[in-house]
Amino acid sequence: MGKSPTSEVRKYHHGGLKQVLLEETARILREEGEAALSLRRLASNLGVSRTAPYNHFKNKDALLAGVAEEGFRKFERAMRKVRRKHQDSPGQQFFRAVVNAYVNFALKNQEYYDLMYSSKSWGTDKPEESLLSTARQTLLDDIARMKRAQDEGRIAKQVDVTEFCRIYWGTLHGISRLTLDGIYANATIRRKLCNSTADMLWQQLDPAQEK
Repeated sequence: MGKSPTSEVRKYHHGGLKQVLLEETARILREEGEAALSLRRLASNLGVSRTAPYNHFKNKDALLAGVAEEGFRKFERAMRKVRRKHQDSPGQQFFRAVVNAYVNFALKNQEYYDLMYSSKSWGTDKPEESLLSTARQTLLDDIARMKRAQDEGRIAKQVDVTEFCRIYWGTLHGISRLTLDGIYANATIRRKLCNSTADMLWQQLDPAQEK
């Protein structure tokens, strides 16, 4: 006999069924791959009625977009932690920490990262609005942080921070993608590459160049 809506709400009232669905989806993607994923499978795994997942996601594509959106939230929390840890570090050292953290996030959270920048999420005429908003805000927050740093004299005034952030994101995504594809499998080589990339990017930001 299927679970009633009341029992489902009671079972998941602490974390919420939607969050549990996202976490179980990520687990399946990580351990079994997308071919093993379906909303019916999720319902069975979680012990809820077959219709329960549809209260939160209209179809599988919407579910995957939800995982991608959750990935951006996880990414921001991870990066915020690194920024706080190194907030008093010299600029070049700070930037090395941030670059390494970006690539490490991709490596340790592939089930999320793959969807964050996947054609499944973006290669449609109408991406999920919530995902679009979350992803855009992540970039805008980076731009805003750099503008504040520029106003405070911590990065060069001549830098176009919007254009720099686009280049920065594109560069780190390229390294992350090559890492996930097995090109940069060696951890020592990968860290050296991240540090060299951070140093080159910092050369554009270093306010000392204007003195």
